[in-house]
Order: sequence, then C-alpha cells, then structure tokens
Amino acid sequence: MSRYWSEITKHIKPYVPGEQPGGREYLKLNTNENPYPPSPKVLDAIKQAANESLRRYPDPLCSELRAAIADYYGLGREQVFVGNGSDEVLAFAFPAFFNPGDRIFSPDVTYTFYKVYAALFRVDYIPIPLDEDFSIPVEMFFRENRGIIIPNPNAPTGKYMPIESVRSILEHNRDSVVIIDEAYVDFGGESAAGLIRDYPNLLVVQTLSKSRSLAGLRVGFALGQEGLIKGLDRIKNSINSYTLDRLALAGAREAIRDKAYFEETTSKVINTRERVSARLAGMGFKVIPSKTNFVFISHALCNACDLFRQLKGKGILVRYFNEPRIDNYLRVSIGSDDEMDRFLRVLEEIVASL
Repeated sequence: MSRYWSEITKHIKPYVPGEQPGGREYLKLNTNENPYPPSPKVLDAIKQAANESLRRYPDPLCSELRAAIADYYGLGREQVFVGNGSDEVLAFAFPAFFNPGDRIFSPDVTYTFYKVYAALFRVDYIPIPLDEDFSIPVEMFFRENRGIIIPNPNAPTGKYMPIESVRSILEHNRDSVVIIDEAYVDFGGESAAGLIRDYPNLLVVQTLSKSRSLAGLRVGFALGQEGLIKGLDRIKNSINSYTLDRLALAGAREAIRDKAYFEETTSKVINTRERVSARLAGMGFKVIPSKTNFVFISHALCNACDLFRQLKGKGILVRYFNEPRIDNYLRVSIGSDDEMDRFLRVLEEIVASL
C-alpha cells in the first residue's frame, strides 16, 4: 500500500469488471457485450471522422449527438446529457444530486458500482432487500430518503419492473432524485423516458454499449428535465469538459439514427434469449425471467462456482458472483445462436457428469 494514498484510496473497494481474457481464445459470455457488430453506418461515420480534424478539440456540448438522442425520445436537447459511458454519467450523478451523509436507497442485489460511488462520495448507501423471487419491493422505497437508484431491468438478475411501479416510486419520492439505470431496457422493457415530462426528479440513464454494440466506444447518456441535466453539466465541466472524442461522437450519432439496424439486432438477441431460456429450463435450471441480453441461472444439484470453473476450463467464460443470496447463480450473456448452441452443449455435458 502506498504511503502517498489518501484515506479514500486506502479504504475504497473498487468495482471489479468482468474478466477480459488474454492469450487463450474463449467463448466470452461474461460481460454482456452484443454478439453483433455495430451498424455499418456507425463504422462509416467513424472512418470519415478519422481525419485531420482530430487535432481540434471535439464539441464540448456534444450538440449533434444530444440532438439525435433528443429526437429519438421526443425530448428537447436541453433534456439530454452525454458522457463517456453510462458509468461516468452515474458517477457524475452522485456529486450532482447527493450530499455526503445523504441516505440513498438501492436494491441489495444489483449493480455493485453504485456501492462504490456511494463510498467514494461519502453517501449513506442503504440496500433494500429484493423479494425471494428477486422482484423489487416497491413499497420499501416509499420511506424517507435523499435519493434512489434502481436498474431496470435489474442486474445481475435480469428482472424487469413494470413502468407503473416506476411511476409509483416517483410519486412517493417527489423530493428525492430517482435514477433509473436502463442499460438493458432495449431487450424487452419499456423506458421510463416517457415519464420525464411529469417528474422533474426523474433521471433516466442509458448506454450504447449493449443494444447498439458500442461497448468499445464508451458512450452513455442521461435523460431528464433541464434542472437535472444542468446539474450534471456543472459536475462534468468541473472535471473534464471534453468527455467524448470526435470519433465517439460521430459513431454514437449514427447508432442512434440507424433505428432499423438497432431493431433487427435486438430482436435477434431477444429470440435467442428465449430459446436458450427454454433449453436451460429443460436441463433443470432455474431461469430468472429476463428482459436483458443475459440470463441469470441456478441449478439445485450443481454448485454454481463448480459450473463456472468447469465452463472456463472448457473455454467458456460466464460471470459468477460470490455474494450473499446469489452465490449459486451464474450470469450468462446472450451470444449468437452458434455461440449459445456451443454453450448449451458443453453445459449439458458438465451437468450430466455432475
């Protein structure tokens, strides 16, 4: 441990991302990447943007991208904020809306980066236990708080909360900022963006990493009324005014505009997910109903950690969380049909051997 570290650096427990293998070739079903490439229009736009203008700073307002996102959701440009991946947008949201010592609520089984941000910004993070079936206990979020953050669909469970439940949480928390993290909503859920007009306390956060196949480009955005967006801008411009480079801005703009390609690829993922879920259930797995590009599975007779290790030994990476309540579950990203057929064959062999 370095003697030059701050107390925060010494004691913080950083987020641990999914394994990115080097060397051996793996079937990678552990980080929820899209199995399909970005839209050809995205690649063309990036190639065209890779010119001598790279010596100039990008537009700090990200005007064209914000306009494209606003048009897609039927909002004004002043209701859109963009950042370097949704993780950065979420990180900006904590100092923008929460003071040190503020109590914020989040599910107990959820995206673990929220707890890291809370520790970093000295926010009092209160986990709300999910129901036995991993559903969000909506009424538990009606108690006094200074903020709420919920992924919908949730991760790593994949469960989706109906939009009316989101509305109910907003109604009972008009004095708190409610952040709905919609990283996976495009795989079968309904965005809460349609509620923004009625709720000035709602911030919807999304990413282009999953449904638009741009995990390598790092673009995320937030939607909300102008007051919340201005708050995010104040934090961003106190840290880094140029969060998105010229190539990312060009590619992201076309990804939002190419609705036909987006719908085609998300439909493929959804169809594969449903087919794979049925096969897994037939193999004796408990499969949590998913509206994401992954499935969360458990087997009563097979230890999840053992399955994880055996799959890795056979060249297949999935995600295992050694955490309370979910330590006998695996999260499996949805790949292409061929990739998932390989996964199912190998898993079937392992289960039979156990």
